[in-house]
Amino acid sequence: MLGAIAGDIIGSVYEGRPLKTKDFPLFSEWSTFTDDTVLTVAMADAILNDRDYGTTIKSYGRRYPQAGYGGSFYQWLLMEESRPYNSWGNGSAMRVSPVGFAYGSIDKVLEEAEKSAAVTHNHPEGVKGAQAVALAVSMARTGSSKKDIREEISTRFAYDLDRSLEDIRPEYRFDISCQGSVPESIIAFLESVDVEDAIRNAISLGGDSDTMACIAGGIAQAFYGSVPEEIVTEVRRRLPEELLEVVVVFNEKYGIQ
Repeated sequence: MLGAIAGDIIGSVYEGRPLKTKDFPLFSEWSTFTDDTVLTVAMADAILNDRDYGTTIKSYGRRYPQAGYGGSFYQWLLMEESRPYNSWGNGSAMRVSPVGFAYGSIDKVLEEAEKSAAVTHNHPEGVKGAQAVALAVSMARTGSSKKDIREEISTRFAYDLDRSLEDIRPEYRFDISCQGSVPESIIAFLESVDVEDAIRNAISLGGDSDTMACIAGGIAQAFYGSVPEEIVTEVRRRLPEELLEVVVVFNEKYGIQ
């Protein structure tokens, strides 16, 4: 989960000024967590304590109202009812990595990913994006090769993962849809050599930087086994204690480094 949070924090300063290069500082004084981190931790909390996804997500969102949520999600936060709003946005995919870390079987991962998405993002593309990321994390964590991950995700979800970052990068633009950012984020992981490289790959596309790096970083942590200590140190410095505590407990329970 720290890989996802690291991607969010590192990507936070580049969302408004897109890059087309991997050569950039990882952290600055303006690097901060956003809604991606808040809702990823909310998902972990819901899993740890067997709580309803929607209720837990709403609770965390209201505690951190300035984290940078999309307009429709923010309206959902303010509503007393928790009806989904048929979103196909990548918010369902950026928060789902804890599902991939917590559950083992493909059926269970897909079921929980769908449940977690559907509280807000009940559009088929919103559900598919969450399922694809959660399954990629689960497969990466349980020893699948990149080749197997590529084949399974592309076959099951009809995502084109045969493109290269070099081909995607020149024309790629900011895109908050699952269908327009999740495949590219997975490719950023597939072309990486370590967690940092996956995050750099995702940001270098010049799109929804924090969310795409969050997705790529979560899968990369699952695949490579850990996040570099220098990145972990910077992430810890930027997280409120209550969020960090959930991360620590979740990592201990599920044996995540």
